[in-house]
Amino acid sequence: MAQAKTLTQSELDQVLRYASTKQYPERNRALILTSFYLGLRVAEIALLKRGDIVNEDGTIKNEIRLHASQTKGGHPRTVYIPEKLKPELERYLTTRHIKLPDIPFFHTDNRLGFTPNSLCVWFFGLYRGAGISGASSHSGRRTLITSLANKGVGVRVLAEIAGHRSIAVTQKYIDANPEMMRNAMNLV
Repeated sequence: MAQAKTLTQSELDQVLRYASTKQYPERNRALILTSFYLGLRVAEIALLKRGDIVNEDGTIKNEIRLHASQTKGGHPRTVYIPEKLKPELERYLTTRHIKLPDIPFFHTDNRLGFTPNSLCVWFFGLYRGAGISGASSHSGRRTLITSLANKGVGVRVLAEIAGHRSIAVTQKYIDANPEMMRNAMNLV
């Protein structure tokens, strides 16, 4: 099976523009950027609860503590929320009326929360509608890891961010691209 496409900034912008034309634009943007800025698996995104992300005073937390039941490998981990994601999550929260900590963070049209499968289908339809070929629900995760590698973040740190037990798995996520090769050659 082919790996999910790593998106360029231009392609991500294209997806965000398309998502803004659909129902629930604030939710769509927050969902997409959660994938691209946190690098979570689709099941981890679907299993997020309001209390995982929002403090009791309504502010966005600095980190998400994923429980073993929320992760693929059954190992709890901490995910740090970058400052540039917080305003997107805050904007989305203004559209939510229910404030209970145990409700799913992202809502659907018909139900309170996504299942991992329904969110995977949502991402597939989003990329297809935006005209991005080869992208999947894993594209945000691969794009984040590749982007951080491009910026010189070490593979050990990338493995922790991704929740991988092995750096060999993390290395498979990193796309060698022209920017990376140019930067490497400029080190000579």
